[in-house]
Amino acid sequence: MASLPSQMFSVVFLSVLWGCTDSSTTAANGAKAEATPTSVATNSGSATAEGKWPWPCWRGMEGTGISAMSGFNKNWTAKAPKLLWQAPLTDMGWSGPASDGKVLYIVDHSGSEDIVCAWNLASGKEVWKTKYPDADNDNNGFTRSTPLIDGSNLYIVSRLGKVLCLDTAKGAIKWQHDLVGEFSGHTPQWGYAISPMIDGKNLIIVPGAADAAIVALDKSTGATLSKGGTGDPGYATPVIATIQGKRQYVVFQAKKLAGISTDTFAELWSVPWDTAYGVNAATPVVMGNSIFISSGYGHGCAMVDVGPSSAQIRWQNRLIQAHFSSPIVYKGYIYGTGDPGKLTCLDPKTGTALWQQPGFEKGGLCAADGVAFVNNGSNGDVILVKLETTGYKELGRIAPIRGQAWTAPILVDGKLVVRTKDAIAVVDLS
Repeated sequence: MASLPSQMFSVVFLSVLWGCTDSSTTAANGAKAEATPTSVATNSGSATAEGKWPWPCWRGMEGTGISAMSGFNKNWTAKAPKLLWQAPLTDMGWSGPASDGKVLYIVDHSGSEDIVCAWNLASGKEVWKTKYPDADNDNNGFTRSTPLIDGSNLYIVSRLGKVLCLDTAKGAIKWQHDLVGEFSGHTPQWGYAISPMIDGKNLIIVPGAADAAIVALDKSTGATLSKGGTGDPGYATPVIATIQGKRQYVVFQAKKLAGISTDTFAELWSVPWDTAYGVNAATPVVMGNSIFISSGYGHGCAMVDVGPSSAQIRWQNRLIQAHFSSPIVYKGYIYGTGDPGKLTCLDPKTGTALWQQPGFEKGGLCAADGVAFVNNGSNGDVILVKLETTGYKELGRIAPIRGQAWTAPILVDGKLVVRTKDAIAVVDLS
């Protein structure tokens, strides 16, 4: 695999860090509390955040990759967006940013430690940093997931399977778990990349164990509440949806797509989807009683129709081959990037491409108010694209920072946040 850099998996979108050390102690609820942390100072739609248009978790407030933000500058030719600040990153990778509208959080890495960073969103001033043990071998980057903000708690999942709950104010570690050591999770080839989710009072994590494909923790105490399902983990963050009247977690695993009951944690249905190296990394998109999935390595995409007790593929093709960049749905149509670097508008009913545009490599995307912000994954360009089915329409492009940019950008309170392998930047869209 080291000789195939284009196939090296770097899932970047989900992030919550979890850490266990030999110096930890056991709390009354069974979770582990760090004795001496180093600290300086949804589908998680139910997560709480402070700003008018926050982006508190992977794929944003509603878990769709689309923000409710409006009133921002779309005429980049007349007025180029202004770079507010940027900061270097040393994790060589892919952790996604999250923000409550006041503070920006991301996971960095140095030496044999992960570093949870909190910066003032407007100024870039450091608020705090918290470190926890990781490992010094990069495996094509370090943390892949995205932090999750829920009120005064910040949740992290590391590539090694450490799950941490931190205090948003000062970064102190409240509790932590280990997906492998405690739940017998099966670590994917390129490490855990699945971001945590909030489901009411529960924090949902994905160990990928024989008897615990998915686990619910008490989000306040860290106590284990429920577990179930079976199958090795993929790299995609699950989705919470009601399909055929049944509320469920839609989980894109290493070899299948499955629905797991949110009540019993029993598997309701599954469809085989075996991608090379188990890299099913793009978040599934639920459309009524159907689910759109996509993978790279020449596998392609499909629409899965879920019935009362089983599921089947309606259509399948290779028009969107998402190595890891998750698509969005706008006005009933799918927009996504995939190998060999095309942005595609797809009709979900038939799988027909309405248009395709090259030049995006493996870049991620997000959207708001009828436009998409799409990375050119090879150089860091951010391209503003009108979301319409009649053809590709570019409204402008900027290059706030240069470099490989596979992590999806985010939109928060009138600002665009982008990252490359080496840096993060905040851009004013007013």
